[in-house]
Amino acid sequence: MHGRFGVQASCGGGRPGRLLAATLAAIAVILGPLPAQAQPQSRGELLYATNCIACHTEQVHWRDRKLVRDWNSLAEQVRRWQEAASLGWRDDDILAVALYLNDRYYGFVPDKGTAALRTLAPASPPRPSTAGCRRTT
Repeated sequence: MHGRFGVQASCGGGRPGRLLAATLAAIAVILGPLPAQAQPQSRGELLYATNCIACHTEQVHWRDRKLVRDWNSLAEQVRRWQEAASLGWRDDDILAVALYLNDRYYGFVPDKGTAALRTLAPASPPRPSTAGCRRTT
């Protein structure tokens, strides 16, 4: 049975199904292979792209007067600028951004004694307050 525009209507998967498959194949050939999926961004890259890239271009990382000379100064500059911007990042956020920038631009060997890494050590849990408590025996 032919429909309104001369296209055969069929519920049995006949010609329209083949036409659809041929059309999709032609589109795939025209568009070419799909690009490989990009690697997911690291937390440091996401934080940097969201909060820092508006003011920083790549030039800030390779200019002559840069303040970053080693791993410690990189971690300190990330800490300094997040404080100046009142971002309220935790130590692991600062470390993630420093690691991203180091991988992308600097290539320093992270110092295990750096303040950024030392502050990541878990703090001892606070002691429960005994004020206002009565001992029952």
